[in-house]
Amino acid sequence: MKHDSSTISWNKLGNEFIKLAQTGKSRIHFIMPYMLGMIGDVNKKKVLDLGCGEGGYSRELAKKNADVTAIDCSQISINYATEQAEINKLSIQHFVRNSNDLYGIDDNFFDIVLCSMMLMDCEDFEGTINEISRVLKPSGKLFVSILHPCFNGNHEDGIGRQGLGINREVVIKNYFEPKEWEAPLPDGTTTVIWRHRTLEDYIKAFIKNGLTIVDLNEPRPNEEQAKISTAMAWFQKIPLFLFWELKK
Repeated sequence: MKHDSSTISWNKLGNEFIKLAQTGKSRIHFIMPYMLGMIGDVNKKKVLDLGCGEGGYSRELAKKNADVTAIDCSQISINYATEQAEINKLSIQHFVRNSNDLYGIDDNFFDIVLCSMMLMDCEDFEGTINEISRVLKPSGKLFVSILHPCFNGNHEDGIGRQGLGINREVVIKNYFEPKEWEAPLPDGTTTVIWRHRTLEDYIKAFIKNGLTIVDLNEPRPNEEQAKISTAMAWFQKIPLFLFWELKK
């Protein structure tokens, strides 16, 4: 596997990421169900879960009769995902790869590629988009979720926060900078590299690699979801997540 700052950073997290992924309320109750709803019917479709982490999406897709390949740069995450697939008697192929080098996978192979909350973390973002386009079939779909570039960033020098609770505000000091910094994940202790890219960065990379935007969503939690936590209630005011559907 090609190593870069992204793969080294996320491998350091190890089991901490697995725990956070399975306890994060926003992921479990909002991001994941919204994304699975966007993807829709996957029966007998070849699906790549790129940046699969502990494999939660992969298992849900396999339960819906998708032919799933799960890829992540973290060996610990892949080991856990493989073990859980076996326990649940699900047939999922797992590989350790850098997202910019999906070696061993044929061109025009997948009907769907899923990138949930991972594109903003890639050092080689353009290389990753190029590989996604390569392995997608003609007319294949790419589903993406990221931290919204307009509302999330470095909390001190770029896009920050002011106040507490439901009335906190987004304070934009510099939309374009900084592009990279280190900090733990929410509720985490181990630092990882965070990256900020503008909307322009994302869209130009998609266009350059032959991907057309079919849909874009800035979802808000419903009333039931908003009751889960103050943070999720705040998402009714500020779209912290951005979802794309693209077509090759």
